[in-house]
Amino acid sequence: MSMNNKPIRTALLGAGYISSWHADALKRTPGVDLVAVCDLSRGAAEGIANAYGAPHVFTSLGDLLAANVADCVHVLTPPHLHADATAKILEAGLSAFVEKPFTLSSDDCRRLEALAQKNNVALGVNHNFLMLPSYDRLKADIETRLIGPIDSFEANWQFPLPPLRSGPYNLWMLRAPENILFEIGPHLFAFVADLFGELKNISVSMRNPVTLPGGVGHYQSWRIAGVAKGASVVLNLSLVEGEDNRSIRLRGLGAVASYNFAEDSYLRERASMQDIVAGPLARQLSVAGQAMGTGFSNAFRQLKSLNGLAPYGLSIQRAVDSFYASLKAGAPVDRRLSAGLAANATAMIEQALDVARPQFMPKAPPPARNVAPAKGETTLVIGGTGFIGRALCHALADKGYDVRVFSRGSGGGFDREDGRITVFTGSLKSDDDLRAAMEGVRSVFHLARATETSWEGYLENDVGVTKRIGEACLAAGVARLVYTGTIDSYDASQPDRPINEETPFDHDLTRRNLYARSKAACEAELKKLESERGLPLVIARPGIVIGEGGPLQHWGIAMWRGATACKLWGDGKNIMPFVLVDDVADGLVLALETDGAAGASFNLIGEPMLSSHDYFAAIEDAYGVAMRAKPTPLWTYYMVDMVKYWLKRYLVKKQGLTEPSFRDWKSRAQLSPYANETAKSVLGWTPEQDKQKFVERGVATANLFGVSKS
Repeated sequence: MSMNNKPIRTALLGAGYISSWHADALKRTPGVDLVAVCDLSRGAAEGIANAYGAPHVFTSLGDLLAANVADCVHVLTPPHLHADATAKILEAGLSAFVEKPFTLSSDDCRRLEALAQKNNVALGVNHNFLMLPSYDRLKADIETRLIGPIDSFEANWQFPLPPLRSGPYNLWMLRAPENILFEIGPHLFAFVADLFGELKNISVSMRNPVTLPGGVGHYQSWRIAGVAKGASVVLNLSLVEGEDNRSIRLRGLGAVASYNFAEDSYLRERASMQDIVAGPLARQLSVAGQAMGTGFSNAFRQLKSLNGLAPYGLSIQRAVDSFYASLKAGAPVDRRLSAGLAANATAMIEQALDVARPQFMPKAPPPARNVAPAKGETTLVIGGTGFIGRALCHALADKGYDVRVFSRGSGGGFDREDGRITVFTGSLKSDDDLRAAMEGVRSVFHLARATETSWEGYLENDVGVTKRIGEACLAAGVARLVYTGTIDSYDASQPDRPINEETPFDHDLTRRNLYARSKAACEAELKKLESERGLPLVIARPGIVIGEGGPLQHWGIAMWRGATACKLWGDGKNIMPFVLVDDVADGLVLALETDGAAGASFNLIGEPMLSSHDYFAAIEDAYGVAMRAKPTPLWTYYMVDMVKYWLKRYLVKKQGLTEPSFRDWKSRAQLSPYANETAKSVLGWTPEQDKQKFVERGVATANLFGVSKS
């Protein structure tokens, strides 16, 4: 299928996380126009379409295909939908570019490959990291026989997967134990498929078990071994917290080669031609020279692209470039993007799962809970699948409430014997969905938050959504709306000024980070509805929330550079506004039940106990790992931010940027002390008083690394 003389019209099917990476790549690809975005959520589709100038938005694949606006569709849906969607696209005479995993069945892979050939359309599969420059160098050394026949091959995906510990648990890859291997395994099996073709004599061992809310058991570490073309092959998959090791290493008869695909670096080690004295030095100098050259090359590329072409983005970019070059020329796609290679990788995953399934843990029944009698009252929790939201949902259910969780997906982690938590699936940008969700509801909690990169995005997807929720509460006649703001909206840059509920927000929020600014704007919209139309409102502002189910790498505490490495906000000696997640959930329930809370705001801050230094010392004691928490002057963050701001503004000509503020960086250090007397006196809130118990609940038993300490 050749398209030499006109731009290729492309659509995205799916508007989730990966869609922006594909949209960025398409924007950089000459001769390709992004014309449409399709997603079940119109709001999500419109968000991507508006950001990248796509004129068409659809909520069903059938409507997209019937509109005849595209020549090619990128399939970016959850994996279990890939096969059916791709078949419909190919049958309609359009080309398809599918994110890994291609499908969940090698038979489906080959069926779709045949369907593409029958209809004379292009079909490509994106296996990330097969298209990076460093992998090209590895392949060249293999093809020129410099490495020689391969004796052993090891591929590693040792990279934390926080949802295993802190959710959201409704992700497709967490719904069944085999899904993780289908989701992450293709990264490793694609290398085997490309270099060897197939893997035989497969054995599988697993460790680090974890049972998620809902009873699904997963193993966080897999070791898959076999033989391929006479070479010993080992694939290591580990999802616990720890240092990032995403790499392959192989030993050939002529050289040892290492490819770090997380960093796009390649090192080749060969025997030195020097004598026994100078040889070791010459070998290390060779390795150092290769590393230095790669480091400078990658740094220049990432600086030039303002990090848009870091390895992950670069791998997608090069895959997209290659696919569309083939499409324009009417040539077969690169073998690394082919359906045939994807079918081989999928077949190996199927074989590994056949070996592993007898070892899977049975689904665990929901734990017994001590609960109050049913109240016969329903409360709606928006944002209930998050860290705080899950704790709140169970706290409400334990007190006898029927809880309805508003979720974009099907929900997860709410299985209970009493059935008091149900999930309502809908879009927060749909008034009809909000009205339906609030039918029969007496109270509403709004904990949802947007994650955007522009103020316009926050206005639409956070402030606008919050206003819509407030108006829906008025229309439904709910008795109380409890909204969670953030202490980040305060100016916490002054050590000599305590902060309480009477303290005004920062006087110039336009110079603060977008999240702090947006949450303050959300509060303002709700307070306007309260004063003008009588919205029954309570606002709660949690501090830095820690506890079981929370992330290790909490950016309220530090700027993280890995599981055990971070840069502190300042010297890290001031007391931080930590609070336990269970205490926050209790405070939110009290904000609902306390008559005197109506119209008030509460800062849910724990008792002053720990500095950042103390927190990391507690982690070291509890988990036996040295934490590198580096004190970092706040002015250095500000200066780096200013440089980035000027580069984006004057080199890239990016619009709508917020000029950095030194006050914003000082506020991140939470230099001001917080008072929590209002919540304790008005709500009767009793956050943990004992420091030892606080550390035990917030750190030691919070399973921060995902590895058993026994």
